[in-house]
Amino acid sequence: MGPPSLDKIRALQRNPRNIRNLCILAHVDHGKTTLADCLVATNGIISSRLAGKLRYLDSREDEQSRGITMKSSAISLHYTNGDQEYLLNLIDSPGHVDFSSEVSTAVRLCDGAIVVVDAVEGVCPQTQVVLRQAWLENIRPVLVINKIDRLIVELKLTSQEAYTHLQKILEQVNAVTGTLFTSKVLKEQAEREEEEEEELGGDQACDWSSRQEEADDSLLYFSPDQGNVVFASAIDGWGFSIQQFAHIYNQRMGIKAEVLLKTLWGDFYLDAKAKKIMKGAQAKGKKQLFVQLVLDNIWSLYDAVVTRRDKEKVEKVVTSLGIKVLARDLRHSDPKVLLSAICSQWLPVSQAIAVMVCEKLPSPLEMAAERVEKLMSVGARRFDSLPEHTQELKSTFLRCSSGEKEPLIIFVSKMFAVDAAALPQNRPRPLTQEEMAHRKELARQRHADRMAADSVDSSHSERTPQEGLPAQLDTAKVESLTLEGSKPEEKEAQQTFIAFARVYSGVAKKGQRVFVLGPKYDPSLGLSTLPEGVSSSDCVSDVPHLSCCSMESLYLLMGRELEELEEVPAGNVLGIGGLEESVLKSATLSTSPACPPFTPLNFEATPIVRVAIEPKHPSEMPKLVRGMRLLNQADPCAEVLIQETGEHVLVTAGEVHLQRCLDDLRDRFAKIEFSASKPIIPFRETVVRPPKVDMVNEDLGKQQKVAIIHKVKEEAPHSRLSDTLNVDSSGLVTLTTPNRLATVSVRAFPLPPEVTSLLERSTELIRTLEQINMSLREGRSLDVSPRTLEAIAGFKVQLESLLQGRKWRDVVEHIWAFGPRRYGPNILLNSVQSYQRPSLWQCLAGGVKAGEAGAQAAVIRDLDNSIVSGFQLATLSGPMCEEPLMGVCFSVEKWDIQSSFPPQHQDPLEEDCILRGTSGGRKGKGSGAEACEDGPIGAGLRPEAAADCYGPVSGQLIAAMKEACRHAFQAQPQRLMAAMYTCEIMTTADVLGRVYGVLGKREGRVLHEEMKEGTDMFIIKAVLPVAESFGFADEFRKKTSGLASPQLVFSHWEVISSDPYWVPTTEEEYLHFGEKADSANQSLKYMNAVRRRKGLYVEEKIVEHAEKQRTLGKNK
Repeated sequence: MGPPSLDKIRALQRNPRNIRNLCILAHVDHGKTTLADCLVATNGIISSRLAGKLRYLDSREDEQSRGITMKSSAISLHYTNGDQEYLLNLIDSPGHVDFSSEVSTAVRLCDGAIVVVDAVEGVCPQTQVVLRQAWLENIRPVLVINKIDRLIVELKLTSQEAYTHLQKILEQVNAVTGTLFTSKVLKEQAEREEEEEEELGGDQACDWSSRQEEADDSLLYFSPDQGNVVFASAIDGWGFSIQQFAHIYNQRMGIKAEVLLKTLWGDFYLDAKAKKIMKGAQAKGKKQLFVQLVLDNIWSLYDAVVTRRDKEKVEKVVTSLGIKVLARDLRHSDPKVLLSAICSQWLPVSQAIAVMVCEKLPSPLEMAAERVEKLMSVGARRFDSLPEHTQELKSTFLRCSSGEKEPLIIFVSKMFAVDAAALPQNRPRPLTQEEMAHRKELARQRHADRMAADSVDSSHSERTPQEGLPAQLDTAKVESLTLEGSKPEEKEAQQTFIAFARVYSGVAKKGQRVFVLGPKYDPSLGLSTLPEGVSSSDCVSDVPHLSCCSMESLYLLMGRELEELEEVPAGNVLGIGGLEESVLKSATLSTSPACPPFTPLNFEATPIVRVAIEPKHPSEMPKLVRGMRLLNQADPCAEVLIQETGEHVLVTAGEVHLQRCLDDLRDRFAKIEFSASKPIIPFRETVVRPPKVDMVNEDLGKQQKVAIIHKVKEEAPHSRLSDTLNVDSSGLVTLTTPNRLATVSVRAFPLPPEVTSLLERSTELIRTLEQINMSLREGRSLDVSPRTLEAIAGFKVQLESLLQGRKWRDVVEHIWAFGPRRYGPNILLNSVQSYQRPSLWQCLAGGVKAGEAGAQAAVIRDLDNSIVSGFQLATLSGPMCEEPLMGVCFSVEKWDIQSSFPPQHQDPLEEDCILRGTSGGRKGKGSGAEACEDGPIGAGLRPEAAADCYGPVSGQLIAAMKEACRHAFQAQPQRLMAAMYTCEIMTTADVLGRVYGVLGKREGRVLHEEMKEGTDMFIIKAVLPVAESFGFADEFRKKTSGLASPQLVFSHWEVISSDPYWVPTTEEEYLHFGEKADSANQSLKYMNAVRRRKGLYVEEKIVEHAEKQRTLGKNK
């Protein structure tokens, strides 16, 4: 079958009932791209012999060299099933954990997914991740158990053992799906129960198990008799479903196909005497029907072709199957070639999968209403709360109509870069006969002129240039100059961006103008602001998060190639050109302003690995900046930042992802030489409770605590603010502003780990809470959905339940702010007796009245923001190595302000600082420091002059609060927190010891290890610091000869137990560690590395005892 024509695909695009949008999902190296090759070969795009070797959809050079997929790519295939013709829009996705963001972009555009599982390795970590991603996007999966040939060739299992093994894999996959289903049922039931409680009042008894039984899970699980499982070996070209063998044995043995469908998989056997299918094969020691009729045939084929190479048996098999094998395949030295030739005709994998896809996966017309509502409900907004016009669009989604009056709705899941030369309009077109004849004539003429010039005598050579050749030479010069002049332009315009998108409603037309809806666009605001009947061709500038753009070109995605289209109807995947100025990474496009932006994509991988980049030649900095901007747009997971220091930082998901981004930046986007720093490892700073034992596990008593306080007191006199700072024995820090008019007392203590993790998980909710409080303070009314208020109330209840005990009594009501950036995992408490400020949770009580805090002086109300700003600055960069704080609670226990400064200086300065926020604080701090250097002069001035001399009062208070927080932090036992990876390793028993060796060398910690039943494979789960992970995968492969490969996923932050400032204090420590205590301190090593990178002071002895040691034997 030849490749489908463009006209054929255009015709198929108009029938959404026969369109299937699907993606292939799996763990790395489970055979996705090989399977995709087999499907691509059915359309004649590649040879069936090259399927699995060519890896057609891996178009990048690094994908081919590494042997893994790094980006999702789409191709449209034509398939005929009976009298029906189908269009399969297939998207191949990566399996490596670093590129799981590419899986998210693929899953959003699909209605179904093929989940591939390796028959030997079974369900792996990434298999669980992709099943969860498919579940979250409400798309229907089908299962392919691949690499069954490995059970025969590698594990050498019998057909009976293989059946048991396959059963276990199915159970594992169904267990993952069942867990997702159960959690969904319980969540829905909890919501329903809450609503009923509110309506009826009082507690209602709830039977969870009965609700779970009532829920419909008939289409949920994978089972061969349902037709949603295919057993395959993509590399050998074969695959089958139960239906195929039911059809074969129906024709051969006369057994009804319906009976075979129910009994081929399960505990059934064939009674040869009674000629009946009976139940209870396992109890009676009989072979299951699946083993007897299916697996035994495949095992005997492998035995004849691969193991024994029995030519006679092969000929019998070929004859009985009624297939033709070429003589060259029979003679081939590699038995796999003959095996592939037989299997691809007997049980072609592409046919089994294509039939399953067409019959079991939904078309765009069958999109679930639940999925539509989920896509349209952004953030905490419920579908019911959306405007009426927006809710009416739900029926448009479900109809998937391409009518002229239907609004156009498109979702762009990512932007990808292609070479401008690869675009269809720039591709060289084939020449016509006339053009070829004309070119031939020109070539002949040039050749004749050249020959004539060569044959001219030397005596006439001086005259010749003036007569015949100047025109040709001039033309040649002009052509060469034109070519040279055009080269830089080609280089500049070499990369162009195509949007990877899907049409959900209407018809996308080339050149059509559409609205670009930003993620924060509010359709109710858009409908109320815009005049009725406004179209996307009108320029819109007054609606926030709404812009217009033109779809300059539409493309059909064909793997490595693009084909130009004039229009694309609803239900199809397409590429859109000309959106690079309007869309950064993903967006919703529509011709209707009532359309809401789709919910943002779900990314499983967290960008954690950072590198700083600078060009080799400073003059090329603009090229680097432009290249990084393009890279940021081209990669859904990469982030590009400019730090306060001016460094350009690239943030990626892992080591492989980082390498790909750097290669792209060097070769495609910036096209310059640059140097990348060593990976910047993120750390967090925290405090812990004072330890009860020393470093040799001896009871401390009060000795360590006294040592810490003594250390702070020793350091304090050297500080510039020594005359304004006081630290008492309980860790309370009191600091006075330089003008002696304000005093702040702060105490720091650690938050429980459960509270810290809750704050980390709830960043979006805290940010929403902060926005609500800000609008209430400014007197603006904000429409908050009941769902958001419920979430905030639930968050508050969780905090109260976790903060129990005498120390934390009523703490939640006294929370002043969260930080850093007002939503981080640190808390500021208001413990000032004389200051009752409005509650952080005032939105739950229905808002506050304007005059509620009228009893407070105006000064305190105004300077409230300065205290919060100082706290934000302190938590953003801690005293250990200027890294953000985590899990620290600061309690403001005293805040006194003397009202001796005049009001005329106060208001404008304070307002100025509050408006400028952080910058005002820094200025204030600088001014104060300069003034302190003058010492007695400033001290002797009147208060009015002091206010001017030291800068704004609010600025001084910000600086004082920041310093108080830092000193309160230092008065407690300090610790570093390291980012940790969860490391999943699959390995054989032979190299288990080496695996433990590599983990131990890199500070890894094994959590548990288990052996997979029926195999010699071990699954090891460990945690590893991100700081030790670079080069980890390469070292692993080298040490284990490629038999083990780790999967690293960012997991959590963990406190490093060692104290970076530890020095021996007890007698036992002196005896054990010596006076210098110069043994390796991991925490100190990390802290000094960060300080050195940031240009901070590092206390280290470069040379100690510099004299050379000489031995008695040799005078060297």
